Amino acid sequence: MKTERAIQTERVTRLAKPKRKEKGMHHLAGYVFISPWLIGFLLLTLWPIAQSFYLSFTEYSLLEDPVWTGTDNYSKIFTSDATFTKSLSVTFMFVLFSVPLKLFFSLMVALALNKNIRGMNIYRTAIYFPSLIGGSIAVAALWRNMFGIDGYINQVLAWFGIEGVGWISNPDTSLGTLILLNTWQFGSTMVIFLAGLKQVPQELYESASVDGAGKVRKFISITLPMLSPVMFFNLVLGIIGSFQTFTSAFIITKGGPINSTYMYAMFLYEKAFKHYQMGYASALAWVLLTIVALLTIINFMASKYWVFYESDGGKTK
Repeated sequence: MKTERAIQTERVTRLAKPKRKEKGMHHLAGYVFISPWLIGFLLLTLWPIAQSFYLSFTEYSLLEDPVWTGTDNYSKIFTSDATFTKSLSVTFMFVLFSVPLKLFFSLMVALALNKNIRGMNIYRTAIYFPSLIGGSIAVAALWRNMFGIDGYINQVLAWFGIEGVGWISNPDTSLGTLILLNTWQFGSTMVIFLAGLKQVPQELYESASVDGAGKVRKFISITLPMLSPVMFFNLVLGIIGSFQTFTSAFIITKGGPINSTYMYAMFLYEKAFKHYQMGYASALAWVLLTIVALLTIINFMASKYWVFYESDGGKTK
């Protein structure tokens, strides 16, 4: 005859089994729901990444089977390819100037739009709207017409008796036109800054006013520290995006004149789809990934010295 304790144990076991089964069904349902994304990630992201890494160690022209060459592609990149050095230096110069300018301009516009006045939503929409088409081919073509030798910019300068130059055809100014275009595409960065400004507690400004702080002091001591996480986020995304710049250089300048706007992404594109050196292009892509990853790691390591988090009690993280 079973003891009372044994009977209770059997009851618990019988009750627990359906719950485990029900829990397993819930897990299965979750996997079913995420399966479209999971399949897409495996087939369209992870598999191409793995294939690219393999092809970077091969000689592959799309028309023939890949031939394993070991590290020959990487050796050629770092030892004998002068175009690699040129395109990388141009891209670094582009990133060095365009990212800070874009951050500064975006922040200034966000500060101007962070006002409680009638019709501000209309102003915000009007200012953000050009960014929706900012990276398109049509805008790049328009930019080329604006800064051409007979473009709109030189026509406006002529009204004031100023003789314009070939902004795009001049090696000294061609890269500047692309930097200016990238700075003009500030919409997304501005919206993120604006969202960050909305999160700054007004009590801090009120306390600073009581202490006699002016607008400049408030901006330096309150706005910038409270916006530092947002600034860090925009900085990282800006660097990553700038290293991938392709459309503007390809449409506006074709990499010229004298390779003064020959971006790294354009160099990679031509190796892959103009010269059909897919293995070499894959190696270039992995070099770019490594560079961007290293810069991102450096930014994260340096962020603890200047990024302020309110949850840390006023300390940087």
